[in-house]
Amino acid sequence: MTTHKRLTKSGNRMLAGVCGGIAEYFGWDPTWVRIGYVLLTFFTLFSGGFVYILLWIIMPEPRR
Repeated sequence: MTTHKRLTKSGNRMLAGVCGGIAEYFGWDPTWVRIGYVLLTFFTLFSGGFVYILLWIIMPEPRR
């Protein structure tokens, strides 16, 4: 049986676990994902805030 990776919110949360979940999915350091996300949000005229809220709603909680 093959196991599939699943993008979920992280237990390593600062706000909603979105950046931590993305970091876990790709095997990256969550701090760098958060820094990159803040920079990207700033340089795209804060449209990243809308994307973050959307991901907060869409991303499922991890299975226990």
